[in-house]
Amino acid sequence: MEPILQVNNLNVSFQTRDDEFEAVKGVSFDLNNGETLGIVGESGSGKSVTARAIMRLLPSPPSYIKDGEITFLGENLANKTEKEMESIRGRDIGMIFQDPMTSLNPRIRIGNQIAESLIKHQQLSKKQAKEQTIELLELVGIKDSERRYNQYPHEFSGGMRQRVVIAIALSCRPALLIADEPTTALDVTIQAQILALMKNIQERFGTSIILITHDLGVVAGMCDRVVVMKEGEIVETGKTEAILTDPEHPYTLKLLHALPRLNEKKKPKKAPLIQTKMDPSRPLLAVKSLKQHFILGKGDVLKAVDNISFHIQHGETLGLVGESGSGKSTTGRSVLRLNEPTDGSILYQGVPVNRLSKREMKAMRRHMQMIFQDPYSSLNPRFRVIDIIGQALDIHKLSKSKEARKKRVEELLDMVGLESSHAFRYPHEFSGGQRQRIGIARALAVEPKFIVCDEPLSALDVSIQAQIVKLLEDLQQRLGLTYLFIAHDLSMVKHISDRVAVMYAGKIVELAESEELYSNPQHDYTKSLLSAIPIPDPKIESKKKRTLLTEPTKEFKFDVENSELNEVSEGHWVAMPCK
Repeated sequence: MEPILQVNNLNVSFQTRDDEFEAVKGVSFDLNNGETLGIVGESGSGKSVTARAIMRLLPSPPSYIKDGEITFLGENLANKTEKEMESIRGRDIGMIFQDPMTSLNPRIRIGNQIAESLIKHQQLSKKQAKEQTIELLELVGIKDSERRYNQYPHEFSGGMRQRVVIAIALSCRPALLIADEPTTALDVTIQAQILALMKNIQERFGTSIILITHDLGVVAGMCDRVVVMKEGEIVETGKTEAILTDPEHPYTLKLLHALPRLNEKKKPKKAPLIQTKMDPSRPLLAVKSLKQHFILGKGDVLKAVDNISFHIQHGETLGLVGESGSGKSTTGRSVLRLNEPTDGSILYQGVPVNRLSKREMKAMRRHMQMIFQDPYSSLNPRFRVIDIIGQALDIHKLSKSKEARKKRVEELLDMVGLESSHAFRYPHEFSGGQRQRIGIARALAVEPKFIVCDEPLSALDVSIQAQIVKLLEDLQQRLGLTYLFIAHDLSMVKHISDRVAVMYAGKIVELAESEELYSNPQHDYTKSLLSAIPIPDPKIESKKKRTLLTEPTKEFKFDVENSELNEVSEGHWVAMPCK
């Protein structure tokens, strides 16, 4: 049987101001009917450019297909006009984009965005399109679809928005579905649901899938064959099991080694180079009965953080994990008073942070800093790096002259593994990993002792994630830092954290030392999170049973409103219903 898609010697170039940049070089592969092909590699490897070339969605100018053939159902897409491609996109080839918020129109209701494709490609009436759209919403797991039809994208969670994007891509039942990093920024449980949904749809409709990802654990559970790309070229290709268990190319081996494994023992933590004079019996940070409530429309109250308590010792890393909406990021922002807490106490070295005046809080920010989640939106695109980092020095009056300011910025850049010449560049001139290093340098500028790391890895490739974790660990040892490390990637959290707290619906439901929590989880919700982590081994992934708890069920016997933490063994606390 002929492959549904054949890519032969594809070359894609970008025309820059001074030269030509070859983004894809001589790429060739086939895709069979009903098959899932994984394309993996780091950012900049050419994965997404290859996918967009197949869809003919390259920005033109400055990019263009320089050479090669893209044969889909016997026709060469490379020679098609834009008008001809418009009839193919959506009808014959569907695409799931990486960021559902930017691929959905915020001003158009969800239902109308799905119906639009049905009306255009299948010439349905508005009534027929609406009926099919409601069926599609049900198919992708969106309950109460008739009511949801009339809602806007901002009224959906990240996972639900991704389901809507899948519904749009599947609306005309295309023969080929291209999924470009469809789960990158999603929690492990939502990721597992989206991947299960894609598998179910493939089995139901016989759809061929190209899955673009940097997560080899996802590849293990989804793909029949794998293409590994590096710097625009294919360096290895073959069946998934062979690639993941016996890779031949050093780059594939590098990607596999970058993945943290849950069964790996934690390495002993290095002693800090800076010895503290602080009282070891008193925590650096103590949070007690913290509440962060938000008033919604019609007087409704959202209990984002609801009566939680924890402490962090000097030099310790406390991991805080949970799904989106669990309250973990709100906790980090409340601790730093970026949100004003509704109730509770926050003590930093015995100082009641929540009682400080604005002026006193400004001074306190020298000791407490934050690394933000998105390195793209947290850096001012109009400022050069020297001013992004230097601004913190200016606010706290830590530089006596321009020369001293420049020297300090260069020291910070060197500290996070960047060059001094980078100080005069703008954020758009850096990769995602480099931007995150700039964010870390900015947080370190005022020499804090406590840093909230709010999902600092979520938008990065696994190999870059490993580099950032190593950097944070080295800085902790070198500078004696203390971290509250917020993340949804439980594999990475295990390796950087001394203790881990699990949050669900604004509550801490389990807290224990890292090794203890992962080897002996007690709470149903913790077990659910751990079962959702993809493992880069097809044999294990195919047999793995997942217990996904997106909402309380009869099996999930946990009353969020009426619970308290109980110590089940030394240092291991679990939420139990109150008596």
